[in-house]
Amino acid sequence: MYLPVSLKSKHPSGTKTFGLPDIHPIFLQFFLAASVSISFRMEGRKWEDINKDILVNVLGRVGMESLLLDVPFVCKSWYKASREPQCWEHLIFPTFIKPDDIDDLWWEPEIPDRGFIDRLEMTYQENLSATAFVKFIVYRSCGKATIIKLPGGCTEEALEYVANECPRLKGLAVGSYNEFIKGIIVKFISKWKYLEMLKLGKYDLKEIIPQIGLHCNNLIWLSAPYTYIGKDEASALVSSLSKLKYLDLHGGDFEKEALVMILQGCKQLVHLDIRQSFGFDDDDAEILELASHIPAFKCEGSIITPDWLDDDHIDHDDLVYDSSYFD
Repeated sequence: MYLPVSLKSKHPSGTKTFGLPDIHPIFLQFFLAASVSISFRMEGRKWEDINKDILVNVLGRVGMESLLLDVPFVCKSWYKASREPQCWEHLIFPTFIKPDDIDDLWWEPEIPDRGFIDRLEMTYQENLSATAFVKFIVYRSCGKATIIKLPGGCTEEALEYVANECPRLKGLAVGSYNEFIKGIIVKFISKWKYLEMLKLGKYDLKEIIPQIGLHCNNLIWLSAPYTYIGKDEASALVSSLSKLKYLDLHGGDFEKEALVMILQGCKQLVHLDIRQSFGFDDDDAEILELASHIPAFKCEGSIITPDWLDDDHIDHDDLVYDSSYFD
């Protein structure tokens, strides 16, 4: 199995793995609160004496950053436990990793987990390769990963690796800044027969929904915010995913007739989020009546037409028409 050499660094014990000399204090606080009682420490027992099954169970909850950069340096037994595939069932990647084929981005998004990426790059003393990093992490799961949130900057090669190596996947979030792979993810849907949750972001649903319905019989949760929903998209949802229970289309651009089709056809919905959308008003009596059977129906802030398309909001005297813009 391929293991990127660039993702190896020297562990104090002599073992090749990731490394960083300091233990993250937040991680230690979590572990102490979750798994080690005061009596355990007062008895003078060693960290190595913690039951391995309990340790692995806890380490599987601390997140990727601590598993890579904190846990391995507590002691040898913790390092060994952190390599257990059960610790790598939920893989929440950093929000954005610089794409493989770009040395210097002219623009890089501001991301909340920038500190994680900085620590990783400091450890490697080089820029991260998105493809190599995804492969390395997925390799550690040994096919046991059930939830994955892909990093921004993910490549087709990395996505294909995930598809082939994660047959047990139940939850997949494509993540932000992944416009390229959104266009090809339909190629790999057939690999994830146990998929229950899928977050796509803004997406053309007409092509992918029938494939989801064909291959993912367990899917009950779908998120595709800021997406256009016309009659074709609604028809695909109703005919292919009628068993959906949770549907998030907030910020979408709707044809009202399409929304009516969804409300009438997806009878098992218990949660529908269409807040801040266009194409209908949030106080539309017909929509509210059709949605009355849905326990969690959210449509606040939705309007028929955005203000910037409303002719009444345009001061035509201020407009300058210059044909040179189209030359």
